Amino acid sequence: MNNIPVLHIEANTLAEAFELAIRNLYQQGLDFKTQYDKPNDYPSLDCTMNLTILNPELDPMIHKAFPGGIEDLREYVMELMGYKNHWVKNFDDENDKRWEYTYHQRLSKYGYIKKKDDRFDWVIDGVPVDQIESIITKLCKQPFTRQAQMITWMPWVDNDCYDPPCLQSLWYRIVEENDIYYLNCNVRFRSNDAWGASFMNMFGFIQFNKLLIANEISKRTGKEVKLGRLNWQADSYHIYGKDIQQVKERLIDRIDTSSFDSRVINFYDEMIQEIYNETEEMVINKIKKYDEEHK
Repeated sequence: MNNIPVLHIEANTLAEAFELAIRNLYQQGLDFKTQYDKPNDYPSLDCTMNLTILNPELDPMIHKAFPGGIEDLREYVMELMGYKNHWVKNFDDENDKRWEYTYHQRLSKYGYIKKKDDRFDWVIDGVPVDQIESIITKLCKQPFTRQAQMITWMPWVDNDCYDPPCLQSLWYRIVEENDIYYLNCNVRFRSNDAWGASFMNMFGFIQFNKLLIANEISKRTGKEVKLGRLNWQADSYHIYGKDIQQVKERLIDRIDTSSFDSRVINFYDEMIQEIYNETEEMVINKIKKYDEEHK
């Protein structure tokens, strides 16, 4: 009981991997307090998770038990594509209460210029680094490179940040077979809410890898680029105590009483694709409304 469990999951699809990860965490997780607990909350269930999805683009992708809907998935993907980067605050303005970061902003514009204060000189020379462009360039030039990495952590900010980035790094390498590129990816989270966020995180970065990375490499090289395995590493993969009953009712209790096919949705089903695509305009309007209300 003095060691945090390390759980290993390998599955063919996202939906299958998510279900196995939640089930194993529910059964084998260690009780742990968190800094977000309310007085009457149960302890969280926690582990270190190493999860591999062998075919990230293959259906079934969506698990019905995840606490969200198609609109939530679409909105999160659009956030990862940069649609909410303008919500990040100006760190030179102490009265600016907007977001500390978005993942796309940290990956595409890493670093910022900060005025001196009483503790540190936080001035960074040069311009923010576009890490997305950097790794695409590296992989186009040398697909087998081990240096195609992006990070989010900025210690001069995040060591004192109330809610620092959970995502820490993304690492890419390409395997070539029969003249096809397979983009393999490792994603590392320091903290990952297994029930409340991890499914959407994994779905989102599968789309991020396909739309922003693989498609651009294909465009520049003329090669067909598919997604290879996705390895998901979470230092703390946890279910909050407040969510444990919901996890039991929505997933755990149904595993032995229903078929796997009845618990999942094919993302590439024509009807789901229609809903997913139509949701884009709804999300854009939602962002515009938020902008108007927070001028």
